[in-house]
Amino acid sequence: MYYSALFKTQVGDLTFASDGQSLTGLWIDNQKYHGGSTLEGAKKNDDLEIFDAARNWITRYFAGARPTPLELSLAPQGSAFRQDVWDILCQIPYGEVLTYGAIARQMAKRMGKAKMSAQAVGGAVGHNPISIIIPCHRVIGSNGSLTGYAGGIGRKVQLLEWENVNMIDMFIPTKGTAL
Repeated sequence: MYYSALFKTQVGDLTFASDGQSLTGLWIDNQKYHGGSTLEGAKKNDDLEIFDAARNWITRYFAGARPTPLELSLAPQGSAFRQDVWDILCQIPYGEVLTYGAIARQMAKRMGKAKMSAQAVGGAVGHNPISIIIPCHRVIGSNGSLTGYAGGIGRKVQLLEWENVNMIDMFIPTKGTAL
């Protein structure tokens, strides 16, 4: 059984999902891949301890604290590849960014391969089911492109600005499929 709850924030309404023990989803309103099958049949329950912990985490984040993903019990659902990518995302420090290519190199090393596709990494990053807490907004293109955020490029910029990321060499692409 899955449970859900809503929480209003500076970037819009958030939908939380849980299996009753761990956070399994966090989606920003109108985000791509919002909820997927996790929210089908989920029972609304604002009183779960994990939802209280997630609300506290989000509140502290927007208050300027630097909470880490490790503070919460997280259980995102996905393939082993996606789980490994999301693990790398959890290691990106607050206020810093990492490129898709850098993550691909880390994944190649983990998998004992010479190379890994940055596009494959991009697919895993884009399907991150626990936005903000698993900080996929901290991933950028190797050329400084602010591309590929399922919550929308505007929200990605907003979150990076919130973290005081130096975005002087970053830009929003004018064309492409990952806008």
